[in-house]
Amino acid sequence: MDPTRRRLLRYTTTLAASGLLAGCLGSSGDGTTTATRTTATGTTEPPTNRTRSTTSTPEPNALDALVAGNDAFALDLLDALSANAQNENQFLSPYSASLALAMTEAGARGKTRTQMRETLHFSLPEETLHRTFGSLHRTIDSYGPDATPTETTTETPTAPGSSSGSETPTLSKGIPFELTDANALWGQSGFPYSHAFLHTLETDYGAALHEVDFREHADRARRKINRWVNDRTKRKIQHLLQEGSLDERTRLVLTNAIYFEANWSHHFPEDATHDATFTNLDGSASTVSMMRQKNLLSYAEVEGHQLVELPYVGDAVGMVVVLPAAGAFESFQQDLTADRLRSLFDAMEETHGTVSLPRFEVRSKLQLKDVLANLGMSIAFTGGADFSGMVDGATLPLQLDDVVQETFVHVDEHGTEAAAATAVEVKLSSASTDPFEMTVNRPFLFLIRDERTGTVLFLGRVVDGSTV
Repeated sequence: MDPTRRRLLRYTTTLAASGLLAGCLGSSGDGTTTATRTTATGTTEPPTNRTRSTTSTPEPNALDALVAGNDAFALDLLDALSANAQNENQFLSPYSASLALAMTEAGARGKTRTQMRETLHFSLPEETLHRTFGSLHRTIDSYGPDATPTETTTETPTAPGSSSGSETPTLSKGIPFELTDANALWGQSGFPYSHAFLHTLETDYGAALHEVDFREHADRARRKINRWVNDRTKRKIQHLLQEGSLDERTRLVLTNAIYFEANWSHHFPEDATHDATFTNLDGSASTVSMMRQKNLLSYAEVEGHQLVELPYVGDAVGMVVVLPAAGAFESFQQDLTADRLRSLFDAMEETHGTVSLPRFEVRSKLQLKDVLANLGMSIAFTGGADFSGMVDGATLPLQLDDVVQETFVHVDEHGTEAAAATAVEVKLSSASTDPFEMTVNRPFLFLIRDERTGTVLFLGRVVDGSTV
């Protein structure tokens, strides 16, 4: 396999932490970051232009280390969430959660920082960590918000053995896709935030501080943040912060929002979609709308486990579907490590074959406070937390109140639409060469990854066909 393609297959993700991540960015128009501040009483809305950080690009080995750590955290988080909901479909954005918690970690000190770094698998030195995350954020966001739906043509793939039947996909052409990524801080007006903390988040993450009034108007601030998330996820995430989630003790909310929409490089022919039986994880059966196409795809079968990559237009992002051997889904997921996943990716080779995949839609809302505490960063959610790096002067006791994430994904014959938002709430303390056949008719994992960096943008599993 081409070494560049292997590198792109790397899987960087961090699952959702219950809190609010949605970013408000400002731009000077020349590509440099501006320090945008909106007051609690002002009428100016957060700028819609995306901020560009001016930090330098990190060394490739730093990005590799960041991706490897994010992979490990993503799988830890998926395992923890699955243990509490074994028969439920799930979808999350490890990238969104990891980035939001990285911004939070910039203000942590002492044992609080140590626990966060160990739980999130952050191995890079502090300054390098945030500079590298900044570079990754700019890469993900560089696709821009102006992509439009692609056009299709009746031209068909030229793969040997392809028939002219209904299973043969049509090619897509046009602007590849839309992928946007935004960060923001929402802070109590007049609170003594550390200049160094704000500088790091604005310089490396493009996250400007927007002043609000949690003391007197917490619900007004909550609605303002929700509107920001709603706008940046094309109305797919409308109510990230629930009523009562913020109060007079809230001092800071760190937000990230990511939106993705793309057409397949080769559409699934709609006339090939048919009703089929999907065997759920609990052994029951459901009827699903099964899409089907024959094509030349990156594919592997290892020890009875199958995986295939379905590229989107432009080949910069793709969906990898992982189908564990029959009866082995739970043991496969439990034993899956970042290294194992990478070895599976490396085994994939372009092969002619047929793939059948259900149309599906999944929504998830995750509160990660207990999950993250159990994974090892418990101090951050207690009165013993040390976030002194967020403030100047006075010793103000701050702790994480919650980390929340909401996600949405829709997959059909034409492509995929996905969105995620994460928020962190801070409060005062009180390979085969033969044609393959892959029919995804039982529990499976799926992920959407950025091909340039290997970053896993979204991660999920479908174990219950009755709800898709």
